[in-house]
Order: sequence, then C-alpha cells, then structure tokens
Amino acid sequence: MSVTLTQQAATHIGRYLQKRGKGIGLRLGVRTTGCSGMAYKLEYVDDAAAEDVVFESFGVKVFIDPKSLAYLDGTELDYAREGLNEGFKFRNPNEKATCGCGESFTV
Repeated sequence: MSVTLTQQAATHIGRYLQKRGKGIGLRLGVRTTGCSGMAYKLEYVDDAAAEDVVFESFGVKVFIDPKSLAYLDGTELDYAREGLNEGFKFRNPNEKATCGCGESFTV
C-alpha cells in the first residue's frame, strides 16, 4: 500500500509548511459528499494521530487515516498550473467515475 507525491506537489507543500511556520506534513483523506459519493480532503498536520499511516515522498510526509487508505491506495498527488488555474490533481487508480463538476468521485 502506498500514496505518493510528485516532485511539484512536494515542493508546493514544503514551501507552504515553511511559510506557515509549523506543521509536519499533509493529511490526505476522503469524506462522504457530493453527487458521486466521496470527495478528497486535505489539511496540514501539526500533530500525528496514533492510528495514522505515514508515507514520505521527496522529504514530505503524507498522513492517512486507516479508513481512507482503502480508497487512496496507489494514489499519486500532483500539483499543476494550467493557465490561470493551479491546484492539486489526484491520480487515483481506485476511481471508477467522477461527477460532472469534478468535486466528487466513486470507487
């Protein structure tokens, strides 16, 4: 089981953590919502939870709760700029479909 970051995502997260002045990594999870059923959630981590599963890519730690890991196994998180838009892109091999607005997915 693994979750990885691209170099671009790790650089962006590292810069933000440095600018923020605190934090030990990024928490990636899923929540039930949207028209397709699930959505990704991201938050910066100041303290790890005992049950967290931790992965590291390019020096940045990614924390995942065990319930979310089943939906996120094999996911690569990228950070990209496309024209005036920029943001995280999820490459999740478990996704079967996404909703039209791009806010939620199903496995």
